Amino acid sequence: MSSTDPPPAMPGVSADQAHQPEEKWGPVVLTISNSVLPLEKLSPTPSSLDGMTQAVEDDLRNLGCNLIQTAGKLLKLPQVAMATGCVMFQRFFYSKSFVRYSMEVVAMGCVCLACKVEEAPRRARDVINVFHHIKQVRQGKPIKPVILDTEYISLKNNIIKAERRVLKELGFCVHIKHPHKLIVMYMQLLGYEQHDKFVQMSWNFMNDSLRTDGFVRYQPETIACACIYLSARKLGIPLPKKPSWYEILNVEEDDIRDCCYRIICLYQRSKPVQEELDKVVNSLKAALDDRRKQAREVASSVAAVDSPASQPSSPVRQVENTGGEEDRNSRSQERGQSRKRKKHKRERSHSGSDRDRKDKREKKGKRERSWSHSPISKGRRGGSSTSRDRQYSSHRTGQYLSHDRFDNGENRGDKDRRDKYDHRGYQEKYKKGERDHYRR
Repeated sequence: MSSTDPPPAMPGVSADQAHQPEEKWGPVVLTISNSVLPLEKLSPTPSSLDGMTQAVEDDLRNLGCNLIQTAGKLLKLPQVAMATGCVMFQRFFYSKSFVRYSMEVVAMGCVCLACKVEEAPRRARDVINVFHHIKQVRQGKPIKPVILDTEYISLKNNIIKAERRVLKELGFCVHIKHPHKLIVMYMQLLGYEQHDKFVQMSWNFMNDSLRTDGFVRYQPETIACACIYLSARKLGIPLPKKPSWYEILNVEEDDIRDCCYRIICLYQRSKPVQEELDKVVNSLKAALDDRRKQAREVASSVAAVDSPASQPSSPVRQVENTGGEEDRNSRSQERGQSRKRKKHKRERSHSGSDRDRKDKREKKGKRERSWSHSPISKGRRGGSSTSRDRQYSSHRTGQYLSHDRFDNGENRGDKDRRDKYDHRGYQEKYKKGERDHYRR
């Protein structure tokens, strides 16, 4: 077969299906740079669509990342694990709203997931205890252990569900490239690796930038350069300008300045209070529930009006519906009369033979009483009568005889038979103990 010949048809596949163009699917890309979100994802955020202001959203992001870092210190996690949890927290709430998902529960789920990703696993119970301790300290309450009740079990289940939900929303792209090592490498390039204060300040700026959305906007190289730039301006350390040191690292100056601006705004904001933020979120949740309820009522009313039962099934039916109520009333009267006629026919259809068969079935269903095993029938084997009702009857005349006629001597044979089968005689003999009549 030459290269120009068409491929042979597969068995069971028609020629039209064989010549159809193959469907093209987008490739699944799993890279470390996936943590940077596109601009259409960054604005507007899902929380803003639910009515939350940008200031409240920034405070919630700041508070959630602060909880993750504090819990990581108490759990003795490496810095990389805490940074991974903060980045996953920021990315998740760019796909979901703070109004629909609890910030604290998602933060716990991100801590558990980051511990597994960075190979420093911690139990969910330890994470709950740490977050409970942080909450008590910040509210000034006495330190008490967590009670293992139904509320604790439900919270643990919600954390596991939040962990799965984060994985689903991030597309299982949870491996993140952090700028920690990049800062040390750039300091060595600039010749300031021995300057401890300079290195430490740059490291601190980088950890604080985790509370902002810089890690979902810029590459880690840009964040590392922005932290070094801020530290050099703060300490008054000169850096190379001709050529600029960040141009060698393929980083633009505008991105560095924008990232520095976001970090500085973090320090200028007041410290967020969780109780006040919870009140705002609860009010937005109540408003969202009201909107959902109204939407359900509108949908139910529209469905009742536009239901298939209310729509004409055919053009003929539509013409009939336009005829008015008179046609409908006349049709209903005709249907009622036809039902009466059918019922009358059914009542007259039962013939005599049907009734006889019915009576036979009823009699067959009833069990008749048999006297074949009674003492009377055993003693009188040759008698023609088998019923007690015929004890006083005369077989020659076919008439019943009274006791007076028996006493007068009429029909002595029947009288002897009557005395023989008199039940009173049986009762007297039974009382005296003569039971030979009942034995064989």
